[in-house]
Amino acid sequence: MKGPREEIVYVPCIYRNTERKKPDFLATVDVNPESLNYCQVINPEDVFWKCDLGYPHTSHCLGSGEIMISTLGDPAGHGKGGFILLDGETFEIKGNWERGDKTPPMGYDFWYQPRHNVLISTEWGVPRCLGYGFDPNDLKKERYGRRLNVWDWSTHNYIQAIDVGEDAAPLEIRFLHNPNAAEGYVGCTLSSAIHRFYKTQRGDWAAEKVIQVPSKKVEGWILPEMPGFITDILISLDDKFLYFSNWLHGDIRQYDISNTRQPRLVGQVFVGGSISRGGPVSVCEDQELQSQPEPFIIKGKKVPGGPQMIQLSLDGKRLYVTTSLYSAWDKQFYPELIREGSVMLQLDVDTERGGLAVNKSFLVDFGQEPEGPCLAHEIRYPGGDCTSDIWL
Repeated sequence: MKGPREEIVYVPCIYRNTERKKPDFLATVDVNPESLNYCQVINPEDVFWKCDLGYPHTSHCLGSGEIMISTLGDPAGHGKGGFILLDGETFEIKGNWERGDKTPPMGYDFWYQPRHNVLISTEWGVPRCLGYGFDPNDLKKERYGRRLNVWDWSTHNYIQAIDVGEDAAPLEIRFLHNPNAAEGYVGCTLSSAIHRFYKTQRGDWAAEKVIQVPSKKVEGWILPEMPGFITDILISLDDKFLYFSNWLHGDIRQYDISNTRQPRLVGQVFVGGSISRGGPVSVCEDQELQSQPEPFIIKGKKVPGGPQMIQLSLDGKRLYVTTSLYSAWDKQFYPELIREGSVMLQLDVDTERGGLAVNKSFLVDFGQEPEGPCLAHEIRYPGGDCTSDIWL
């Protein structure tokens, strides 16, 4: 899959929970290595959100010209998850997308495939709980999601729930880009697992676990075992590779998915995380590593936080990474993110055999913004990309 090389990307930057009374803003970042402004924010623009929509998350532009937004719950911080439609030109609220009396208890991300008449959404957790950070006392109390929720695309009715495990907290979900393929992957945060979902011969939908990131036995953390915290996933435009980030462990992984039921690890790099050598967490038992990774330093800067949001170039050769998850969780797990701000990195990708390597000349330091350090989140290209396009 080929396309023009990206020259700029858009990144929302957050000040909530940083104790800086500044508005969030949308950063335009120059990623053209031939530019004098390479790796710089060139056009910050304040963003004010005044609509009382609850807790908005994922959005997609529909063929009808409408914008569809998923919500985590109501403005009071309770469930349930649903979808809101906005006018694509005026951004006025047009109402809810879902119909019928049945709705899932929570919401988060969603992906749809009209050729198979389906939309599938995920569940993070109850907003009034997760909004203040991760509390182990919330586990086993139905406060974190465990379902993939299946909707009829044409009627907008909720028709099926797929259980992926108690407190799994499935977040990002992606269909394969081939619109004829009735399958894809979802990343589960707390259980640190990747599940493949697929359409069965009966016509309903099912899921199977295809990757499990082992937890590490540790000292110095809030639990005796630390999960990887898979927070973002994406699939290359040619459906050859699956990528995901382990926000706590600190690594990004690349899997060959030529056989979709048996992903094969072909690339892995550590770019921060909680288990780095010399940090507050000591690893006592590790099924994968012989020793704790070294702290990640680039251009003389020790990177705060861990890899979180990821975005792939259209030709598949560059993977961009930011390090902030959600400000309340950032503050809890990586307080240095609040003090120093997050960063944006770029990895070079071997698109033939597989493999990842850090581009040591690329660093966007959001700790250097004029209004103070901020938390950078999603990465989007003008005109579409691997994590926002849905092929019809």
